Amino acid sequence: MATHPDNLRARLEDRADLLEATRLRYVALRRMLEAFFWRDRVRAHFELLREVAQAQPEVDATLAALKRRAAAEGWPARSAPMQLMGEVERLRDAVQARVLQRLSAEAPPPTLGEALLRLEEVVLEAGPLLGRRTWARAVELLPRNLPELRAACAASEVFERVFKRPVVDAALPFDADEADGLRRALPLAESAHAALWLRLEHFDTSGKVAEFLRRRASRAPMQTPRSGPELMLHALFWHGVARARLRVLLEARLSPVSPLDAEVPALLPWLASREAPGAGEVRLVASDGVGEGRAGLFELAAELADLSRERPVGAWSEEAAWTRLWNAALRARGEEGADVERVRDALRLFVLLRGKAQTPARLFSPANASPRGAEVGPDVRDLPALVQAARNAVAREG
Repeated sequence: MATHPDNLRARLEDRADLLEATRLRYVALRRMLEAFFWRDRVRAHFELLREVAQAQPEVDATLAALKRRAAAEGWPARSAPMQLMGEVERLRDAVQARVLQRLSAEAPPPTLGEALLRLEEVVLEAGPLLGRRTWARAVELLPRNLPELRAACAASEVFERVFKRPVVDAALPFDADEADGLRRALPLAESAHAALWLRLEHFDTSGKVAEFLRRRASRAPMQTPRSGPELMLHALFWHGVARARLRVLLEARLSPVSPLDAEVPALLPWLASREAPGAGEVRLVASDGVGEGRAGLFELAAELADLSRERPVGAWSEEAAWTRLWNAALRARGEEGADVERVRDALRLFVLLRGKAQTPARLFSPANASPRGAEVGPDVRDLPALVQAARNAVAREG
């Protein structure tokens, strides 16, 4: 049974809004491409070009599905939905023909979306006809709807929300849920920023735009970002703040081990869980970013940092602390490298100072400490043996 024409648009649901928005975009895009100075018009509206390219797969799928449904249900040819679909198809064909005309010297891309993105590259590679100032060129090269720019902004929202708050003593500025958000945001920001710099390097042959943005990246944003370059600068600033703050936090909790940039995301949820109120022993789970031995080394460094700040109180707390140290040393036993050597030196220094209760070991250095009573030399390299020697030194001191 045929559907009444008055009900056809209601049955399209949200797809009618998609087709209507697409029709308006096609009209504006066709006018831009038919203009005499069409390159200048395209430069001023790269965001429109990208909107059409990004929505094109969904538009094609919607038109195909609606045509099948119209044929199956016998929609009248003069109904509003059929006329809208017909107009969108005619405009799509006109836009595609005009785009292919502008790309006449090249092999035509298979889809309209790919052709529009290729046209953007052609216009950007040609550069402005009469030259532009640096900021105007940056606006051209960084349209606000770039996927990489959107990803960078999503990550910067996480960084700003966490690190804009005032610092409270030496506590972590994030909880377990925010640590998980940082874990996802850090690699997202790294990849997005790398892609944005590559885009600038490709299209900004003079290098002036990239140099200009790098000089301003460390400035705190003073207003709400609106253009593409402002969004990128906002994202770069908060990414820099996040990296600097995290470097300080990790230094205080994991010294003398220095985490690699790729290891930092996996460490944040563990540190947040470890310092949560009432948390017991929290193990760092090995992953692709942090291996088993490396995880043990981080656990060992964290326990040593705790001991350098404050000795455990009570028999049970002390026993639990030494047990955690021992288990971490066993886990990191097979690790080698500069970080392991620094941990060995820290344990030797702890033994050298005989675990003095009132003086954190980190305030001394082997050169200034008294050599008397030293029981481990540089030939002792086994981490569990060094932990046991440190425990014996504390026991004798008590």
